[in-house]
Amino acid sequence: MSHIILKRYFAIALSIVMLLGICLFGFVQQTQAEGPKGKGTGRASAQAVRQTPATRQGTTHAVTRGTATQQKNFVDSRYQHNRSYPAHGQSFRSLPRDHRSIMHGPSRYYSSHGIWYRPYRGRYIVVAPPFGLFVPFLPLAYTTIWMSGIPYYYANETYYTETQGGYIVAEPPQGEVSEAPPGTEQSEKDTENKMSIYPRKGQSEKQQADDRYECHTLAVGQTNYDPTRIPPGITDDQIMQKRSDYQRVMASCLDSRGYTAK
Repeated sequence: MSHIILKRYFAIALSIVMLLGICLFGFVQQTQAEGPKGKGTGRASAQAVRQTPATRQGTTHAVTRGTATQQKNFVDSRYQHNRSYPAHGQSFRSLPRDHRSIMHGPSRYYSSHGIWYRPYRGRYIVVAPPFGLFVPFLPLAYTTIWMSGIPYYYANETYYTETQGGYIVAEPPQGEVSEAPPGTEQSEKDTENKMSIYPRKGQSEKQQADDRYECHTLAVGQTNYDPTRIPPGITDDQIMQKRSDYQRVMASCLDSRGYTAK
């Protein structure tokens, strides 16, 4: 009887040992299987770490290209305008501080120094203003041309014509265009009376534009003469006198801000 019981205990112990062996074998197999995978993950991680600088470099390069694209300028030399502007289609995260808002129907446009923007997906895209858009002001830097006795004001591939209370964006004139007023010697007089302004304190281009605009506004207010909006019916002598007064105030204002005006 005891012999039978002993055999039973022996069988149970053997079963337990075999079960432990099977579990141990399975654990070893799993460990070996995970080992290369882990090493592979480690290599992948190392590769990811090693690739991170390259990836960042590529991203930086892309951002750099994007920034360069956004800051890609062109020189508008038509009619000897010779001013630099960002190309249409470029986008910016924010608007210049001195921008102005203009509504055209349901659409809102922004303008700053002859550059036009429209909001798009949280950014501002450089665009061409639509024909017929009304603006109460001209860009500070513009070129006057003439077509059939009508003056056009040109800046950044955009034409403006005068209307009551301001200006409208016009279609390009069709036909022969002159850069001198027709039938007069006014162009020569304009050249003789044109002011040359030189910054003495290294002012930036933006600061120069701001100072010129503010001094222009001051001179117009004090002399009641705006060289961009010469009233009809005024004689050449009156124009010369008013321009002289305007330039005197303008030069005094610019001198106080660190410019030499001649």
